[in-house]
Amino acid sequence: MLGLIVTVIIVGLVAGLLARLIVPGKQDLSIAMTIIIGILGSFVGGFLAYLFFRDDASDGFLQPSGIIGSIIGAIIVLLIWIRVGGRRSVTR
Repeated sequence: MLGLIVTVIIVGLVAGLLARLIVPGKQDLSIAMTIIIGILGSFVGGFLAYLFFRDDASDGFLQPSGIIGSIIGAIIVLLIWIRVGGRRSVTR
């Protein structure tokens, strides 16, 4: 169980960091928020993969396609975060 948690955190960190590198502009996010965006991106990527392909990950937990889906999901979550956060900072 501890190994699973550590793996989720590491994959979340990698997906969040790559999403922050791909999305242009400055993001004022901490490491913890980067990990959270990466973990949320993993859920979003997995959900989108299920919607498109109607197949669950039956070949194991850590797969290259799952990591790519995590990065794509993290990019989507980061873009939403920037869009929502940008509105909030403008109204202050």
